[in-house]
Amino acid sequence: MVPFSILDLAPIAQGGTAAEALQHSLDLARRAERLGYRRYWLAEHHNMPGIASAATAVVIAHVAGGTSTIRVGSGGVMLPNHAPLVIAEQFGTLEALFPGRIDLGLGRAPGTDQLTARALRRGQNDSADTFPQDVQELQAYFRPVVLNQAVRAVPGAGLAVPIWLLGSSLFSAQLAAALGLPFAFASHFAPDHLADALELYRGKFRPSASLRAPYAMAAIAVFAADTDAEAARLFTSLQQSFVNLRRGAPGPLPPPVDTMAGLWSPLEQAGVEHAFREAVVGSPATVRRGLDDFLQRTGIDELMVTAAIYDHAARLRSFELVAQARERRPAAR
Repeated sequence: MVPFSILDLAPIAQGGTAAEALQHSLDLARRAERLGYRRYWLAEHHNMPGIASAATAVVIAHVAGGTSTIRVGSGGVMLPNHAPLVIAEQFGTLEALFPGRIDLGLGRAPGTDQLTARALRRGQNDSADTFPQDVQELQAYFRPVVLNQAVRAVPGAGLAVPIWLLGSSLFSAQLAAALGLPFAFASHFAPDHLADALELYRGKFRPSASLRAPYAMAAIAVFAADTDAEAARLFTSLQQSFVNLRRGAPGPLPPPVDTMAGLWSPLEQAGVEHAFREAVVGSPATVRRGLDDFLQRTGIDELMVTAAIYDHAARLRSFELVAQARERRPAAR
């Protein structure tokens, strides 16, 4: 059976606080652990009033410290924002605190606007161009220390922290294949190159010391409720949020509405529907059919689901229904 995992952006609801969002993330992670989800990943975003996971490694420690078995990691850390040594030390520390439970997913984008990216990097050149070299440098810090090694990660050296490459293009798929790393595709908001990226990754994969065969995961948005209508209503919070982001006015996650009519232009509606065309929204039966279709089309090894839902109780219920849908799926091919 294909494992299910969760991607969380620690959404700050309109009228709520970051502290509440972080507590809700921990609550959801505990529920996910009981429901049998494999991983709980948090994403790095900056200057986003609706996202509380900017200090991703700190939030991972918060979640891992409040759970006991589920794997916790980044989906992802935006490596161009950081020196590889800093990330090695952070995730080496996490692995030392929570051995065997930490994942390090890496992205190449800044996770923010360009002005904020410059503030993060303090005038340094855009290091997205050196992403392959930075990934390899980071890998080296996790290897056992060699004689006369001048710079080492403490903690970090000699610790087996799994590194994943994340992306929404062919670039990361090709790099993950060349380095023999697991690959996760961001089809939850950028599905255009999903099929091509998976084909490239599987076709070009080179076995490595950490991974002998390709392992592909994809993320999609899944909004589940007792009825199709209620799930569609929950989904409007994400639709509104995405429209606001595209307008250059990101904000806290808005409450759901009965209809999006009048809240977006025809062009904006088309853009949202395109970005979220892989989203599965509906009742348990609808969700089960949608998940079956996605898994059969992609043949992925693991599915990561995400849902920015305004009401915390409804969000917990959605992930519970998704877990039930997984259990009721037929056996893998």
